[in-house]
Amino acid sequence: MKKKLIKKNFASHRRTNCEIMSKTIILIPSRLSATRLPNKPLLKINNLSIIQHVYKKAKESRVGKVYVATGDKKIAEDISKIKGKYILTKKKHKTGTDRIYEAFKKIKNKSNCEYIINLQGDEPFINPKDIIKLNNNITRKKSSIGTIATKVTKSELLDRSIVKVITDKNIVKNKLSRAKKFLRKYDNSIKKNVFGHIGIYQYKISTLKKFVNLRQSKNEIKHRLEQLRAIDNDIDIDVIYTKNKSIGIDTVKDYVEIKKIMEYKI
Repeated sequence: MKKKLIKKNFASHRRTNCEIMSKTIILIPSRLSATRLPNKPLLKINNLSIIQHVYKKAKESRVGKVYVATGDKKIAEDISKIKGKYILTKKKHKTGTDRIYEAFKKIKNKSNCEYIINLQGDEPFINPKDIIKLNNNITRKKSSIGTIATKVTKSELLDRSIVKVITDKNIVKNKLSRAKKFLRKYDNSIKKNVFGHIGIYQYKISTLKKFVNLRQSKNEIKHRLEQLRAIDNDIDIDVIYTKNKSIGIDTVKDYVEIKKIMEYKI
């Protein structure tokens, strides 16, 4: 019995040390004022709010410390219910990336941190293994920015709510390639290397600082895709392939569909 207790305590101590020694912090930007689906983060699926689901997935990855970055006290209180960590930011930000940068600056004891993962707060389907895969590839390659994409169906190509990414090489074969373009409306002239984008980014700290100090680009504003700010300023984005799907929640329809999938999944 004593040996088992020592073993358990050692395993717990080792996990804690791994988290402390990690060079990556996960930040989840979240707000209540989404126009298409108000109060989205607090909507329930299986008795947990959407933001609680995302937080738990991030914690399961054990990549590093996890915080929700929010300007809404209701979201902070909701995360507290599952003993999660949060950082209060100002209420309004132009983008989620601007919000996580404010949150990052407020974190104490971050001297060893080299990367920030920006995990979108509406991705309750994100696979923790994909968070690990992203972190492993981006830190190994020392990329400026990294993200994840997966195969896309014909119907998804035509769906403007699903963001597409065009890569330089086929990421299914090469596992990783540079992003050439992000778009909502599919262009029929593009015949290869088109994938469905998943809402997660990993930034080198120096790149994140540079990114938030750049003006929003015309393409970014026009297409409502902040990653275009990086491409328009010649900042490379490496795309990692995953076979897993992760459905983001943007509309009432998305919420109803995902609620059905998650609540009736056996």
